[in-house]
Amino acid sequence: MTDPTQRVRDAAARRGVDIEIRESPPASSLEEAATLRGIDPSDIVKTLVVKGKGDQFLFVLVPGDRAISWTKLRKTVGVNKLRLPDADQALDATGYVRGTIVPFGSTTEWPVYADERMKGKRISMGAGAHGHTLFVDADSLLASYDATVADITEPIDVIR
Repeated sequence: MTDPTQRVRDAAARRGVDIEIRESPPASSLEEAATLRGIDPSDIVKTLVVKGKGDQFLFVLVPGDRAISWTKLRKTVGVNKLRLPDADQALDATGYVRGTIVPFGSTTEWPVYADERMKGKRISMGAGAHGHTLFVDADSLLASYDATVADITEPIDVIR
């Protein structure tokens, strides 16, 4: 089996995106993870797999200090129903286990939707395997996937 981080590196190279993958110790919170990486919590971006109709999925990139606004996301995507798949469906859709998911190297290329707050930043995100983190220029990542960038999140304290 191919090393998932190598799959990520290869996919990023094919798209012409410079990435850096580093080992990353486990953290017990977003704040601890940000401190360990030397960045702001909002610069850690979660890649969430969202299930649409039938066998359709999409990637949603969410700053660490925010959560999906389902109303905003549905409006942006133009659908009435979206949901988070279970862990097995996410693995089948991407080839990555939860907590390691990244668009680079996914077994299927799904559309990418990103919160506008990540534009212009160097971000950290999953790298395909636990114990690793990827650093990338957000604008390069978004351009390489022709991502839809919009206001699709809410502050975590607003989500109930």
